[in-house]
Amino acid sequence: MILAQDEGCFGRISIPRRCWAPPKVRPQVARQVVREYVYVYSAVAPSLGKMTSLLLPRADTAMMNLFLEHISQEFSNSFIVMQVDRAGWHNADELVIPENIRLILQPAYSPELNPVEHLWDYLRENYFHNWAAPSLKHVIEVLIDGLQLLAADGQLLQSMTNFPHLRVIC
Repeated sequence: MILAQDEGCFGRISIPRRCWAPPKVRPQVARQVVREYVYVYSAVAPSLGKMTSLLLPRADTAMMNLFLEHISQEFSNSFIVMQVDRAGWHNADELVIPENIRLILQPAYSPELNPVEHLWDYLRENYFHNWAAPSLKHVIEVLIDGLQLLAADGQLLQSMTNFPHLRVIC
């Protein structure tokens, strides 16, 4: 099974984005800078339209170990080849890679090759666009809802993530 993996950071810093407004009306958009974050680790099986995610407090080797164990158990009946970017914790000495997983590093500085980046764009545009969260708990709730809806829609996942270099040719 071929998977692509990435981490996304979501938090309470809001950045005003363009939005529609009637002519001669300036839209009012909330803005805040509160440095509270949560990280989403996600892996997508583009050809199957399946994904799995974990919300974790940091992006580091210890958290990647937890996520790899989660992936290993979630897809325990499969051998997994997983595309990852070159974040330091993806090839750290302390990284514990389960027996049924092999990591393939994508070229450096090439986020456009990672289909999981499209999930982050989708979530930010559809759930966090011009929105200031009252608490980190609220960010997490909205994030969970968005991830669950994405995971339930296999066709949408396939259309966003089934890049040519990840298609299995039999």
